[in-house]
Amino acid sequence: MINKKVAIIMGSDSDWDVMKKAYLKLKEFGVESECHIFSAHRTPEESIRFAKNAEENGFGVIIAGAGMAAHLAGVLAGNTTLPVIGVPLNSKQIGGMDSLLATVMMPSGVPVATVAVDGSVNAAFLALQILALSDERLSSLLKEEKKNMREKVMEKDSKLQEKLLEL
Repeated sequence: MINKKVAIIMGSDSDWDVMKKAYLKLKEFGVESECHIFSAHRTPEESIRFAKNAEENGFGVIIAGAGMAAHLAGVLAGNTTLPVIGVPLNSKQIGGMDSLLATVMMPSGVPVATVAVDGSVNAAFLALQILALSDERLSSLLKEEKKNMREKVMEKDSKLQEKLLEL
């Protein structure tokens, strides 16, 4: 296991289907993570307490997923110096645009790195890349993963080229 943990915080239990993808990706790379449900609006004290104590509790990165008003990532970022990655979640009302804008539009000095709507896998990859800055083993695993991704794409291109020759 990597020395630093990743916190996965979501605003509601209904967010788990999206956020568990981040949990599984981190687990695949051997990175310990904890998952919690905190609400920027319904449990603000708990959210702030978690963020203020996260570094002391062994976390290196926080991933926060929330929909609609999506203030969770911002509340956490405002109360820690750890990197916070926001995952705007798709809302039924306007397809996640509300969540995306609420997550990405942060004031100076309180950044939230923001991935695509429902992009928890990319949030996990970004967390892994941040941790890999000080973890050679994790850095090597990520380099191998990128190599595998490249090979898969090149394989698909090769098959496409074969199909084109048949036309």
